[in-house]
Amino acid sequence: MSTPIRLAGIVRESIVDGPGIRLVVFVQGCPHHCEGCHNPESHDFSGGYDCEPERILEAIRKNPLLDGVTFSGGEPLCQARALLPLAQEIKKLGLNLFIYTGSVFETLLEQNDPDVIALLREGDFLVDGPYIQAQRDLTLLFRGSGNQRILDLPQSLAQGKGVLAPIGQ
Repeated sequence: MSTPIRLAGIVRESIVDGPGIRLVVFVQGCPHHCEGCHNPESHDFSGGYDCEPERILEAIRKNPLLDGVTFSGGEPLCQARALLPLAQEIKKLGLNLFIYTGSVFETLLEQNDPDVIALLREGDFLVDGPYIQAQRDLTLLFRGSGNQRILDLPQSLAQGKGVLAPIGQ
């Protein structure tokens, strides 16, 4: 794990970015620029700061209360190669991995980017789809607009299409 990750920030304990208590890694840089985005300061790819994955892993190991880790942003899949070793270490610790993307799962499969697919294989859940302000719904669990889905990543990858997870639906 030596490639730095470009970060917007880290939240050490969150209960709104996936199930249970989570450490949230907010990556810097996003091509989607969704109107009404919750994290517009994370859009600029030259913003934020570089962080060694080992520092993030150290913070994860220090908190025995964590149920999992969330990759959010920005757009995590733009840094799939840099995030992959961290994701692998998270899985070795027995924690679940929740990933957000402004892309649609089936489109990601069509693009067939080996780094993105490798990162998705490490994940447990994926919230996919852009935030659409006209579909904003504050009653939805772990997502902001009605078009977004919470997918079971292992099942989705096995079936080659988005399979809804049994949480937050």
